[in-house]
Amino acid sequence: MADLYVYYKVRDADTAPLRERVHALQRELAATHGVAPQLKRRPAGQDGLQTWMEVYPDVGAGFADALEQACARADIAPLLAGPRHNEVFTDLP
Repeated sequence: MADLYVYYKVRDADTAPLRERVHALQRELAATHGVAPQLKRRPAGQDGLQTWMEVYPDVGAGFADALEQACARADIAPLLAGPRHNEVFTDLP
């Protein structure tokens, strides 16, 4: 198992609709994959942009693909100010 971190930029004006869509896709993923997602942001924005991070702890192989499909269904791409970046971390033994 691994933890998946996804970060991206959001325009201040798009935060409310994006928050709704991300929460909806995270509820879907929690129900279908048994994950406990989190949504975070940096405390301060800069130049009208915020940095957000989605955290998906203890996910299995193939979860990143399921996440991308859920993002497509939620149509979040138009609300982003740039690409989504995925990072995977595992526990140290």
